[in-house]
Amino acid sequence: MSRIRDVPYYAQRDDEVSAKLYNLWRRAKLHFPCPIRFPLPDCPGMVMILEEREWVCADERQNDLPVLAWVEFADQGRDALHQPVRCKLNYYHFAASRMRARALASMGSILEGFLRNI
Repeated sequence: MSRIRDVPYYAQRDDEVSAKLYNLWRRAKLHFPCPIRFPLPDCPGMVMILEEREWVCADERQNDLPVLAWVEFADQGRDALHQPVRCKLNYYHFAASRMRARALASMGSILEGFLRNI
């Protein structure tokens, strides 16, 4: 069940995520049960929650209220594992764009660490 379905977004934009990050997430889903949840370093109170079909950057101090969410990954029929994956990026806060790059970078580092330790 989606944790963002009933939360209206401020704006939605087309986006794409790197193949490396998307493939890390797919590998992590094979080894860890969803949702995969971890705090974001250098962002007090912020967590990433990785679901089956979406990634949510949320404020855990406000009952996991979403700040950003990557949804609608265009991965059907994907046969080029080195190509970026298109998706939609939902903004739930007017200043959320400042978190995007940091959240994705932290997510990549943390997933690499998780997978290295299995």
